[in-house]
Order: sequence, then structure tokens, then C-alpha cells
Amino acid sequence: MTDNSNGCRSSPASRRGALGAAIGLGAASLLPGCAAPVRLPAVPSGRTADARVLGLANERFRIATPEGQAAFDGEVVAALARRRRALRLPEGAMVPELNLLAVSGGGENGAFGAGLLNGWTEHGTRPSFDLTTGVSTGALTAPFAFLGPDWDDELKSVYTDITADRVLRRRRITAAIFDDALADTTPLFETISQYLDERMLAALADGYQSGRLLLIGTADIDAQAPVVWNIGAIASSGHPRALDTIRRILLASAAIPGAFPPVMFDVTIDGEAHQEMHVDGGTFAQAFLYPSAVTSARRAALARRQRVQPARAWVIRNGRLDSEWALVERRGISVAARAVSSMIAASGFNDAVRLYFFAQRDGVDFNLAYIGRDFTRQLETPFESGYMRALFANGYERARAGFPWAKSPPL
Repeated sequence: MTDNSNGCRSSPASRRGALGAAIGLGAASLLPGCAAPVRLPAVPSGRTADARVLGLANERFRIATPEGQAAFDGEVVAALARRRRALRLPEGAMVPELNLLAVSGGGENGAFGAGLLNGWTEHGTRPSFDLTTGVSTGALTAPFAFLGPDWDDELKSVYTDITADRVLRRRRITAAIFDDALADTTPLFETISQYLDERMLAALADGYQSGRLLLIGTADIDAQAPVVWNIGAIASSGHPRALDTIRRILLASAAIPGAFPPVMFDVTIDGEAHQEMHVDGGTFAQAFLYPSAVTSARRAALARRQRVQPARAWVIRNGRLDSEWALVERRGISVAARAVSSMIAASGFNDAVRLYFFAQRDGVDFNLAYIGRDFTRQLETPFESGYMRALFANGYERARAGFPWAKSPPL
């Protein structure tokens, strides 16, 4: 990771201000500023399926395409076979129960999910997850959730010891035009690297070999397509760049477009070097569980009234599902920023509804957690420690007492 700020930094501003500046500076292209960052050519249209980062056939899946869905289906089948072997079940036997966890985006609100997972452990009912997915801040939580309660202390530290200077360095406001983002996230990469070390890499590999899957979502904005990264397969590959690649995937998944720099991945097509540009996975979905094709066999069995293994979906929405009132100034930037935040909130709600209907269709028990109206503290500054600790405590206490999982979104 390198600092591309070229000395163009300014004092801290709120996330809403950063997004508003990114939206509102379109007319500032004639202002003097820093030289724009350069990149290698993008992967040509129609060739994204041929691009590999580490050369692994199953390192990631482009699930928006039939070929990508088929590859992911095959990965799930192989994982279930490994799971049966790990549980010493006969060939073809059903895994007794499937527990599927999705952790959503939400920025600082990721402290809620971290607290919930810690409190769930204390309650004594937290299962081991066969499939764990994460997007944005959920991508930072998901590896710890996947690895289980032994990693709760590290997960707590991520969200209660964090400060803004461990996440970003501000650039000058003109960076919205002349650079790739308003902030430099080298500090976040360093923070990720502090926790995601060789010990965690080995643990992720062990989880994959036992037949469990950890998937992280990013957005390839050149191809305008979602990408699902197979973290366990990368961890268990033995590739010398596996650790750095996983760190960069987590950074990419949390890269808010315009506010945080995109993460560039080097690939080669027909012997020529190219780069892919990846940003926050929430660009397409703030939470996901599985492509619909994965459960086609399950739906067919249910339609024939055949027995299928019990499956439970646990969705942690790191945000509210009710409206958040705010006084909006009558200025173009303020209105645009509020509109963007409203679209993000609506996207999070729609994702919860979408996952609920998928679960209903597939005979999966649905369980949803989100920040309740009982938490009234407001975030005053980005990555404010007091806010995040209070939100962690809220999730922790509710889960320790037995979290009241919702069986459907508030429709």
C-alpha cells in the first residue's frame, strides 16, 4: 500500500461532508491541484472471466453471470463434501444442520454486529457457521465471525479500540477531482494487517479445509459487476501473495467510492498486464447469502416434499431499518448528500427484504438483527470511539440476554 495523497491533505470532515463534497465539486475541474493517479489498462470487455489475481480457478466468482453461478455451485458442492468428511459422515449423507451468516455494511455501525457476536458467545447459543459472508464493514467482521468465539477479543478490539487516525488520512478537498478519493486509507490497511496475520491466515485455511466457506463481496466498477471472493480457498492455497491479497480484498470491500480510494488488482490477459478497480461491495448489495442457483436442488426437493437438512440464516444488519430524521440545509450539496444517504438506507432495507424472501422460498429459517430504536446516541465525528463503544455495548447486552431475532423485516 502506498500513500497517493501527494501532500494534499486537509482537516477532518464528517463522512456526510466527504460524500457531499465528492458530489458537489463537479464544476471544479479547472481548479489547480494534484496530478491524477494513473493505472494500467482495464480488463477488456468480455474478458473478465479470464482474469485471475493469484491464478486460482476458485479464488472468486462473478455471480452475475451463468458461468460464475455454475462455478460457485460447484464450490458449494465441494465444500459440503469436505464438511461430510470433517464430520466423518458416510458418502452422500446430509450435513445435520446448516448455519448461514450474513454481515452487512454500515461503517462505524459495524460495532453493533461485533458486540452482538461477543454477546451471543456469552449467551452460549452461538453456532459454528458453515457459510459466512461480509460486505464493507461486514467484511472486516466476517473473518472473526467465521473463526468463532476464540477470536472474540480481537473482534471487540477492532471496533472499540479504533480511532479515525487508524482508518484514514484526509486529503485536500480538491482531491475529489484530482485524486482517486477524499482520503488515503493506508492507515486502514495497516490496521487490517495488524489483525489479519499469518496466524489468522492459517486458521482461515483450516476452516476452509473443514468444509466451511468465507465469502467477501466487492464491486468491480470497470465491469460494473459484483465479485464474491473465496477467502478460505485463497488462504489455503499456499500462494506467497495470499495474505496480502486477502488484506486488500477486505480493504476493497470497505472502500466507499469517492471517499476512500479504490483498490487495484493486477491481472494478466493473454500475457498483457491489466488492472481491475474494486470498491465497496455495498455498491451492489449491502448483504448477501448465496446466489439463487445454489438452492435450486433444495427447492426441487421441497417441491417434491422430500427431506432436506435444516438450514438457518442469520442476518446482521449493521444499521437501522427505521427512518433517521435530519434537518437538511437548503443547499445543493446538502440535498445531494442526504439523497445519497437515503438511497444507502433504502438499499440496506431492500437487502433485508430480499434475503427474507429468498429464505422463505428455500425453506431456510430466517433470523434478522438490526440496531433498535433503544439506541439513541448520534455519531458526531467519523469513527468516534465513544459512539462505537456504546453501540458495541448495546449489541453485546442485547445478545447476552438472548437476542430477539426478528423472523422477518418490518414490512
